[in-house]
Amino acid sequence: MFSGTREDLKIYPNFSNPGLWVLTVYRYGRWARNIRIWGIRWICDRIYWILHSLVSTLTTVHLPREVKIGKCFHMIHPMSIMIHPRTVIGDHVGIMHEVTLGTKGTRGAPVIGNHVFIGAGAKIIGAVRIGDNVDIGANAVVLKDVPPDSLVVGNPGRVIEKGPGEREVPLKTEGEIQDEA
Repeated sequence: MFSGTREDLKIYPNFSNPGLWVLTVYRYGRWARNIRIWGIRWICDRIYWILHSLVSTLTTVHLPREVKIGKCFHMIHPMSIMIHPRTVIGDHVGIMHEVTLGTKGTRGAPVIGNHVFIGAGAKIIGAVRIGDNVDIGANAVVLKDVPPDSLVVGNPGRVIEKGPGEREVPLKTEGEIQDEA
């Protein structure tokens, strides 16, 4: 729990950022779920559900503790983000506001690769796999698997292969941006 929280503090150095609230409650929920002593786990679960309900209401970000998240997960402008509990998110993933990662009412949920950026308003629906190094444009609707090193734009989402000459620009944390100012 605490190693992930340390990473979160590097991404969100200011406690007033709602993204930090959401990730702190998420990490607490993951930790509480693994407590072996029944009575303590029961109390910690109730605390988690109260905190989750409160933070979800205040931030409109639904990030249940069942979601599997890799390292350096970053919600940019965390607002109106809905993530299905069976979603798997890789390392170094950035998500903008109003993103939905969900199902079509069936069993499968999205699996997001490493180094993926999901633009504002994008919807990834169903048992789709998003490869590594993928950028998903704003308001794109993804209903099919996306190969690695691709760009997805439009509704329905069109996959555009990234050219060999394109250079990846790493996302900066809010702390790095403030240091430059």
